[in-house]
Amino acid sequence: MAEADPAQNFASLAAAPDTPPHKWRRTIALIAVPVIIVAIAGYIWLTSGQFVSTDNAYVQQDKVSVSADVAGRIVQVAVKENQPVKAGDLLFRIDPAPYRIAVDQADAAIAAAQVNIGTLQSSYRGTSADIQAARDRIAAAREEFNRQTALMQKGFTTRARLQDAEHGVEQANAALANAVASADEARAKLATGAAVPGQSPAIAAARVQREKAQLDLARTAVYAPTGGTITQADRLQVGQMMISGLPAVSIVASQRTWIEANFKETDLDKMRVGQPATVSFDAYGGVTLKGHVQSIGAGTGSEFSVLPAQNATGNWVKVTQRVPVRIAIDDVSPRQLIAGLSAKVRIDVRDHGQR
Repeated sequence: MAEADPAQNFASLAAAPDTPPHKWRRTIALIAVPVIIVAIAGYIWLTSGQFVSTDNAYVQQDKVSVSADVAGRIVQVAVKENQPVKAGDLLFRIDPAPYRIAVDQADAAIAAAQVNIGTLQSSYRGTSADIQAARDRIAAAREEFNRQTALMQKGFTTRARLQDAEHGVEQANAALANAVASADEARAKLATGAAVPGQSPAIAAARVQREKAQLDLARTAVYAPTGGTITQADRLQVGQMMISGLPAVSIVASQRTWIEANFKETDLDKMRVGQPATVSFDAYGGVTLKGHVQSIGAGTGSEFSVLPAQNATGNWVKVTQRVPVRIAIDDVSPRQLIAGLSAKVRIDVRDHGQR
C-alpha cells in the first residue's frame, strides 16, 4: 500500500473549513442566558420586601378659591389665565360707587347724631337750671309758710293765707319733682349715667355703621391671598354681577408641592414616616426627585368617598384597599411640577424612619 504524499495531506488540511461562527454564538448563549436568569432571580430575591412602589400617585398643590366679600358688578379684571401672581396683587375690582354712597350716608348719620346730642345736652343743661329754680321756690314757699304759721299763732293772719302758703310749698315740691324727672330723661338719652360714662349710643352706633361701610368699600378691590398661578380666570368678565361668597377665581400655590401616592394596604406593613423615597414623572422621563414619607393617611380612599361601599349587604367581593400616603419632595425640580401630573413613587422600607 502506497504511503500518502505529505504534500497532499497538507493541502487537504488547508482546505478543511473552520468551525462555523454560529456554533460559538450558540455556546456563548447557552452559558450567558442561565447566568443572566440567575443574576436577575438573585437580585429579585435580595431586594424582595425592601422597596414598595406605586404608579397611582399624583402631584398635589394647594388650591385657593378666591371669592368677593361684597356683591356688585365687576368693573376691572387685572389677571389672566395661568398668570403668576404674588400675595397682595390685585385680581379684580367691583364697582365701588354704591359703597362710597354708604360711607357718605354713615357720615351723615354721625353728623345727625352729633346734632341730636347737642340738642339733648342743651335740654339737660336747661333741666339742671329748672331743678335749681324749683329748689329756690321751695325755700321761698317754706319760708312764707313758716311766716304765716307764726302770724296765725299770734292771730295776725287768716287761715286762708296759711292754706295758700301751704299750697305754695306743695306746688314747689311738685315742680322740683318734674324738673328732676326731666333731667333723668335727658341724662338717659345722653347716656351720661354710670353704665356708659361720657358715651353716646347713637354716635357710637353711627360710627360702627361707618366702619362697616368703609370696610365694604375697601373690599370692592379683591387681592391675591397667596402667591401662585391663576386658574379659572375665564369666570371673570367686566360687567358681570359678582355674588358675595361665590368662588370667582382660583390660585394654585405652586410654591408648596407634594405627592399623594395611593399605596395598597398590603404595602403598609413596613412603611414608616420619614422613610426615603424617589419620585419619577410620566411627563418628564429624565427627572427623578428624592423625597420622604411625610404622613400616612388615617383612612382608605373608600372611607371618604361620596357613596362608601356597603359591605354588609349583598354579595361581598374583597377588594384591596388603597391608603393615601403623602410624599414630601426634598429636591428642587428642574421642571415645573403641575398639579395633577402622574407620578411613580418608590419607598425604601428598609429605613426605620420616624415612628
